[in-house]
This record gives sequence, C-alpha cells and structure tokens, in this order.
Amino acid sequence: MAEKQNSVGPLPARPSGIPSNAVLIGKKPLMAYVTAIVMQANTGGGDISVKARGRAISKAVDVVEVCRRRFFEGKLEVSDILIGTETIASEGQSRNVSTIEIKLKKRD
Repeated sequence: MAEKQNSVGPLPARPSGIPSNAVLIGKKPLMAYVTAIVMQANTGGGDISVKARGRAISKAVDVVEVCRRRFFEGKLEVSDILIGTETIASEGQSRNVSTIEIKLKKRD
C-alpha cells in the first residue's frame, strides 16, 4: 500500500497501517466519530477520510453531515465518495460486504 502525502510530506501511519487521517466508523456513539473528525480537521492540514462498511455506512453518512452542518457550516466539503465491495471469508463461507469512503476537505 502506498503512503498518502499531504503538503507537509507523507502521513504517519498507525501501527496497524491505517493512515492517521482516516476515521473508521464502527460501534461507538456518533458523537465520538464527530469529535475525531473535528480534532483532525483542526490539527491536521490535509484531507480526512471517513471509512465504513456494512451497517455502519449509514452512521458514516450521519457523522459527515453532522460535521458539515453543525461544526463547520460551509467550511468542510465532500471532495470524493468511493463505494465498493469486500469479500469476507469466515468458517468456510464467503460473503460480500459493502464499503464506503468519504473524503473531506477543509475550505480555507
């Protein structure tokens, strides 16, 4: 996997290999992810990537909309939306899970 770069240089990766500008949506409360995005937008200088799969996709959309409408009011825009499918194999069976990645950019 290639490292993404911002204007300062390559983004540092977490020990798991996930870029530091990525917010992975899961089972935590919605406002936990909103807080993470707000902190990332205020401290980081690059794009923010919100990723989710399966049932968490609707929560990811809600998180982005709360950030855009309540906290940044026109200063945060969706630059790209990527959708896809991952095949997950478990116990001899495989199933398809939908994925989404919403890329956010802070306006100056």
